[in-house]
Amino acid sequence: MALTTNKKELNAIDIDNYEQVRPQLKTGDLVFCSGNYIFSKVIQRLTKSCWSHVGVIYIDEELKRVLILESETLIGVRLIPLSKYLKDYKDNERPYEGNLIIARVNPNPSKELVNRGISYGLDSLAQPYDNREIFRILTRILFKLGKRERNKRFVCSELVRDVYKEAKVFFKYTNNFISPESIWQDDRVNKIYRLL
Repeated sequence: MALTTNKKELNAIDIDNYEQVRPQLKTGDLVFCSGNYIFSKVIQRLTKSCWSHVGVIYIDEELKRVLILESETLIGVRLIPLSKYLKDYKDNERPYEGNLIIARVNPNPSKELVNRGISYGLDSLAQPYDNREIFRILTRILFKLGKRERNKRFVCSELVRDVYKEAKVFFKYTNNFISPESIWQDDRVNKIYRLL
């Protein structure tokens, strides 16, 4: 990603109108969040990045819904309407507190491969969030340890990594772990819209 990641530069990007860009969104697009919540700031500090979260867009063409496949703290792997982020994130009639960027992997994997990745993610629905992984990441940073053994729990960037791994796109680790920043810095990831 050519765009440097800091809050000042994010805030300087014009916000796109969701209703105008909605028809251009594709299954497999990435959603990067730079939150202003306490846990978001912990993630940002740990990873030395403005990004605190990442998810994958899934378009339900029959129902005409734009959903985010994500792993969320306290909830685990879920689908949430993108519009919920934009209008009523915490059921308080207010949008997500922070920035939200949509990016696309180029070249795009085939629709068949993207669907295979999304299917993997959907099969993981309700898997718990890996709250302990945040502490393991901190330990790996402090002691320069290798990456962890696989389990069935996900932090957000691990879910995105595994969805894309099924689509034959492999993201590199940064400092022995995968983070939203690791994915953002991949040369194949390109910002397309800012929605918040």
